[in-house]
Amino acid sequence: MPVLDSPASAQRYLPDPEVLSPNQNLLPLTAKANAQGHLEVGGCDVAELVARYGSPLYLLDEQTLRTACQQYRTAFVDNYPGSSQVIFASKAWSCLAVCAIIAREGLGFDVVSSGELLTALTALEQLQIPNPEARIYFHGNNKSRQELQSAIATRVTVVVDNWLELKILAELATPEQPVRIMLRLTPGIECHTHEYIRTGHLDSKFGFDPNQMRDVFQFITEQPALNCSGLHAHIGSQIFEQQPHQDLGEVMIGWLVAARDYGLNITEVNVGGGLGIRYLEADDPPSIAEWVRTVCESVKIACDKRQLPLPKIIAEPGRSLVGPAGITAYTVGSRKEIPELDRIYLSVDGGMSDNPRPITYQSQYRVAIANRLTAPLIETVTVAGKHCESGDIVVSAAEVPKTESGDVLIVMATGAYNYSMASNYNRLPRPAALLLVEGESHLILQRETDADLLRYDCLPSRLLPAN
Repeated sequence: MPVLDSPASAQRYLPDPEVLSPNQNLLPLTAKANAQGHLEVGGCDVAELVARYGSPLYLLDEQTLRTACQQYRTAFVDNYPGSSQVIFASKAWSCLAVCAIIAREGLGFDVVSSGELLTALTALEQLQIPNPEARIYFHGNNKSRQELQSAIATRVTVVVDNWLELKILAELATPEQPVRIMLRLTPGIECHTHEYIRTGHLDSKFGFDPNQMRDVFQFITEQPALNCSGLHAHIGSQIFEQQPHQDLGEVMIGWLVAARDYGLNITEVNVGGGLGIRYLEADDPPSIAEWVRTVCESVKIACDKRQLPLPKIIAEPGRSLVGPAGITAYTVGSRKEIPELDRIYLSVDGGMSDNPRPITYQSQYRVAIANRLTAPLIETVTVAGKHCESGDIVVSAAEVPKTESGDVLIVMATGAYNYSMASNYNRLPRPAALLLVEGESHLILQRETDADLLRYDCLPSRLLPAN
């Protein structure tokens, strides 16, 4: 059995009160050990929540999410004398409650499907926010004709990705119903992150190739019903480097100037998102304020060099808004020890169906035993999911106290992409989700049931016994 050299407790993962940027903490800002030695988030005992609601269970800390939204907004006001808008990359976690909190904080939405569009619009409308369409930007590299028609009908801004949708929009738009668009281009900027989440380098499925842009500008000048207001670029996700974003302003303003040569009045520059978060102790992402400062300086320098007025900056963070606010709680089940390999497998009641990132991206996480937060960490285990896949490993080297079946294990920093990418693999129902705030838990996503799994199944009559 592997034993740690210097036993500590999982309290070391609790937020540092001097580190105020949520993306630089492993646990939500409200996380603490309570009098029972249990993990508490949003004033709620996590072990008690699992006893009440079951597991797996997604938990979202409202204060951490709101703080991240506020830090983005404040940083742009402090660092950019021009206009700015922060929009949420809702692919990170699209549901009514998350959208409502983000909308209440004054942010807009980046959507990439009719489903995300409907969710964002519904949240905005239920909050009675005026002109909801002004807050929504429709992305995607292969929007269907129906999705483009929905975008036109709801009057949201379409971020045009390629020639096909540009030509479809030109066909659908009319003088009576013009379309507001931005153009996505590939900036040719590399960053050191997983190859699947790099989107700014030239070999990417997203955006117009730079060599096409002048032809694109010319085409738009011939389409009076297409109102091109801005340019968009996104260089990737989970980025810690500042240099790529320092370079992006020069690239974007250069293309803004080129567009104006064709008579296009480009007034907005969308610099994407991509700020990383802390998943491991060794991770050292810039703070939200530092990232915003870099982006703003990049655009200001590029404009000053050309004596141009500042365009409106749009930024679209996703992971760095919602990721640090979330944790996932599991119940510990079986334990398998392999003395010959000095390995222990600790199995939990979820895995790749509620968090596919480890098997997809080789993502790493930190864990804690919520009902033993202050207990010494005395062994290293492999946390295994329950799915019928050898690769269903949640965490490969987790430091934990002595555990028992029934303990509550939590995985940190799972607010981004876990719910969004969840599946019914092995016909497992998707987990419930709770919003935690001021000692109260609020159900925001109901747990699926086994019956739900059959809801859309169809059994043709030809397969049934003949009467």
